[in-house]
Formats: sequence, structure tokens, C-alpha cells
Amino acid sequence: MSIHIIIIILIIIIFTLFIIYSTIYNKFQDYIIKINEVEGKIDDAIREKFDIILKLNNIIKEKIKTNKTLVDDLTKIKNVSSFEMDRKLIDAMNKVNFVKSKYDKIETDEEVIKLTYDIEDIDESLRAFKKFYNETITDYNRLIRIFPYNIVGYILKYKEKTFFDGKDMNDDNIKDFKL
Repeated sequence: MSIHIIIIILIIIIFTLFIIYSTIYNKFQDYIIKINEVEGKIDDAIREKFDIILKLNNIIKEKIKTNKTLVDDLTKIKNVSSFEMDRKLIDAMNKVNFVKSKYDKIETDEEVIKLTYDIEDIDESLRAFKKFYNETITDYNRLIRIFPYNIVGYILKYKEKTFFDGKDMNDDNIKDFKL
């Protein structure tokens, strides 16, 4: 075999490997972009829900003329994940709903009703965002485990990601399945 043929074969092999690597890299990037995009939407929805719950809390306190704390001071929460903030907002909304159920004038107040509907709309969007996020994470994690994607993932130091609710399927911690 001549040296020219060997060089051409090497060039073809290198070019083929480059194409395969680029395809796999782009597939990972596609998932990373989708994950980042939906994380941004989740963060925006959580922020909006946070603001409405604070407003709702203040309206209810004013209507029932109390200085008692209805929901925990959410404004002091700092440096928590979206998972944890979502859980805290669910707890806060449960407390608001409990107080609402004790006072008829609050349950029938138009402003309270409107804000409650706004929160329900946000919750519906959040459910859709979380579902999309978790489905995308499932596909991303599957790529990290299958050949030849796992080789490129290892080279790029990609790690498996947890689901939105913080569940890690690879650990022995059952408590992360609590909601």
C-alpha cells in the first residue's frame, strides 16, 4: 500500500471521528440549552408566584386586621435552589388557603380571588415546565450513560443531573422522594 492511500485513509478516519464527535457534542448542547431555557422559565414563574403570595399575604393581613405572621417571612430566604423555593411557596400557599377558609369575607374578596386565580395559572405553567424539565433531564441522563455519548460526556466532564424535585435516582437517599 502506498503512503498516499494510508494518509487518505487516516484523513477519512479522522474526519469521520470529528463528524461523530461534533454530532454528539451538538446533541449534548441541544439538551443543555433546553434545560437552561426551562430553568429560566421555572425561575421566572417562581418569582412571579413569590410576589403574588407576598401581595396576597399582605391583603389578607389587612382584611382580617392582624399583625400575626400568616406565612413565613419569604423575603428573608436567600441562596436556596428553585426546588427548595418551590416547596416553600407551596407551604406558604397552603397556609394562605387555610386562613382564607376561616374567613368568609376573604374568600369572597375580588382581589383575593383574582390573585388566587393568578397563582393557579402560574402553578399550571410550573407543572408543564417541570414536566418538560424532567423529561429533558431523563433524555440528557440517558445520553450520558449510552455509548458513544458516554465517552464524549466523560471527555467534556458532563455529569448526570437531578430531576426538578431534587430526586437523585443514583443515591440511597429515600428522603429526597418526599414532597
